[in-house]
Amino acid sequence: MKKLLKILGYLLLFIVAAIFIFWLINNEKEPVGEASPAADQLAEKMMAAVDKTAWDSTRWVQWSFTGAHHFLWDKSRNLVKVNWEENEVLLNTKSVTGKAWQNGQEVMGDAGHDIVWKAWSHFCNDSYWLNPMVKAFDPGTERSIVKLKDGREGLKVQYKSGGVTPGDSYVWILDENHRPTAWNMWVKIIPLGGIENSWEDWQTLSTGAQVSTTHTFFGKPVQMISDVKTGMELADFGVGEDPFLPIL
Repeated sequence: MKKLLKILGYLLLFIVAAIFIFWLINNEKEPVGEASPAADQLAEKMMAAVDKTAWDSTRWVQWSFTGAHHFLWDKSRNLVKVNWEENEVLLNTKSVTGKAWQNGQEVMGDAGHDIVWKAWSHFCNDSYWLNPMVKAFDPGTERSIVKLKDGREGLKVQYKSGGVTPGDSYVWILDENHRPTAWNMWVKIIPLGGIENSWEDWQTLSTGAQVSTTHTFFGKPVQMISDVKTGMELADFGVGEDPFLPIL
């Protein structure tokens, strides 16, 4: 028994040491930059490269995130339908109020409130991954031009307030046309600073806006956005009656 415990102790020590070494090698200190007109101009060019004007004029957006969360978003009314597992939520994204159902049965009280807030958390995260470029000038953001550890120059956008995780920072790497090819993240949910993932498999949507659907993490491509569709009318999605009537 003592021998087994000793082996397990060594194994645990090895795992902890391996994690620490991985962290030392891959952790990058967040670069510091000064807010400047040049950074704002670069952010404007990035948004133009993905056609923010077309995105802003788009009313309806439908997409799935990692195949697990499914959304139908009416941008003009700040309303979104969120489906995951056995849950369905009709959510007002401004007031963070709505109604929740599980397996077709409405959930009331605190339990329903919790599901609505979970839907809001999903929406904040998953809509950000859908098109974060257009949020570079959101209230509470600051933009600067910084250099990464490897010498590359990037556009840093820090979210000083708002959203689910204020304080998160992203450094965008842009191509010659100012469209993103990658970003490095400093976010609360990930203890490792400077993790990079690619922005690839760009799609031009029916309204003209561009979104990236695949991101490579540590050499592995992951399709995070799928079944994305845009339209100006609800009929574009084969839906007749307004799905948000229960919360209007």
